[in-house]
Amino acid sequence: MPLVVCATPIGNLADVTLRVLDALREADVVLCEDTRRTQILLDRYEIRAQRLVSVHRHNEARRIAEVLPLLAAGETHALVSDAGLPGVNDPGARLVAAAIAGGVPVTVLPGPSAVETALVASGLAAAQYRFLGYLPRRDAELDALWEDARTWSHAAVAFESPRRLARSLARLARSDPDRRVAVCRELTKLHEEVVRGTAAELAAHYDAAPAKGEVTVVVASGEQAPAGIDEAVAAVEELVGAGATRRAAVDVVARLAHAPRNALYRRSLGGPVRPD
Repeated sequence: MPLVVCATPIGNLADVTLRVLDALREADVVLCEDTRRTQILLDRYEIRAQRLVSVHRHNEARRIAEVLPLLAAGETHALVSDAGLPGVNDPGARLVAAAIAGGVPVTVLPGPSAVETALVASGLAAAQYRFLGYLPRRDAELDALWEDARTWSHAAVAFESPRRLARSLARLARSDPDRRVAVCRELTKLHEEVVRGTAAELAAHYDAAPAKGEVTVVVASGEQAPAGIDEAVAAVEELVGAGATRRAAVDVVARLAHAPRNALYRRSLGGPVRPD
């Protein structure tokens, strides 16, 4: 299989799979997010890679042009990121898409996942969840996300910088102070820690004692559809029918009816109150 996508440990090097180790041994080229990080894993298992090549977000487009002809010629390349599965919030997605488009066989070797590990460790796991990647940096975007999240029927998992964690939780607490949250830090590592509580409690906790290391945040499902949402939608439609823009109508009705603006806007367009 020319392109082998390999999941690597998210912290504890013992979590690597036997299939991934075999792929790293046998590959003509190991494509790495950071060759230094990958070399640590290779040294642990006494693997002498034939060749290491960096593929990160700054050079992925250029590397695709270099790698595809080699894959088409029959070389086997193992793709790894610094931790977890390449292409999920890490470099690699564009290379995989280009390989598939070019008719290059692609196989994926599963393994550790910070997202699913945190979800289970949080105690907030449900039948469905949503992965948010890294939380927005801008307050307005973050506030809009948390307001929207009030009506989600599923849990959400996100990555966050330890420097911004207290502020992100504080913004959530402004919108939904009693929302259940778990902060999972340094998963699978020596100092692994899972702290659970309400958004307000954890915002205060991390404001007083800033987090260190890699952080994954799990947010429990939100409220059901707000009471009176159908009446609010009808009011929006009346204003739109009278000549108001939909956004202006939603702003007015959401304020007067105390309804989540994003949920109201989606429902007024005929979509679900809670996103899939």
